[in-house]
Amino acid sequence: MDAPSPGQPLQGRVALVTGGNSGLGRAIAFGLRDAGARVAVGGRRADRNAEVQRDLGEGSLALTLDVSDEASVRAAVEAVVTRMGRLDVLVHAAGVARRGSVMKLEREEWDLVMNTNLTGAFLCTKHAAPHMARQGGGKIIHVSSVYGHVAPSRGLQVAYTVSKHGLQGLVRANAVELAPLNIQVNAIAPGFALTEMTQELSGQPIEAEIARRTPSGTGLAAPEHFVGICVFLASDAAAHLSGVSIPVDGGYLASDGLNRA
Repeated sequence: MDAPSPGQPLQGRVALVTGGNSGLGRAIAFGLRDAGARVAVGGRRADRNAEVQRDLGEGSLALTLDVSDEASVRAAVEAVVTRMGRLDVLVHAAGVARRGSVMKLEREEWDLVMNTNLTGAFLCTKHAAPHMARQGGGKIIHVSSVYGHVAPSRGLQVAYTVSKHGLQGLVRANAVELAPLNIQVNAIAPGFALTEMTQELSGQPIEAEIARRTPSGTGLAAPEHFVGICVFLASDAAAHLSGVSIPVDGGYLASDGLNRA
């Protein structure tokens, strides 16, 4: 593996980004590429995968991947290692949300969210970590949420909130187990971002409320706001950082949110 340069701290590294064909995952995939990594993206939609691979350019890879299906995860990880030679960085950015009261949410919707957001993170770690261990180390980064730290003010995102809280436990447990193998496991906890999942909030009263609640005054952040922290966590600079979830939220979690006069 080539030694990284200051301008490209991920030079010579290979990264797999799940959910990498849209939203935060797509932005992170391009950020890792710009930092020198060769990037594979995995997602369920083949047409979007092909589009992202074309835009990422030579040396990239796109794979049809359902993170809730263990056979699909195993095949994708093995394809990355076989075709790109190694796997240094895993970013689990695949995620879904379903809004609903605990009293009305259908079991199928609960299962969809948990299987994608939490079980998917487990499966990707399970199959990526052995390859990283054999090559001497690696980085695993999960995309959590501020709702991995707090709950929505009116609930209603019960499956999503529980999945992201569970992800915090997975990060800590895996960080402890995998540390002796030189594998660091961390998460980022984005605040509200403008993606396909949240586009219905844009221009609505809730966007103004998010901006009021966030000390930076930001409403829906751009996906690019979350790239730098992932590049850092994927680099040697984060070699002694593991088991944490880092909020990237404009100060949202630092404030009590009260609208004092």
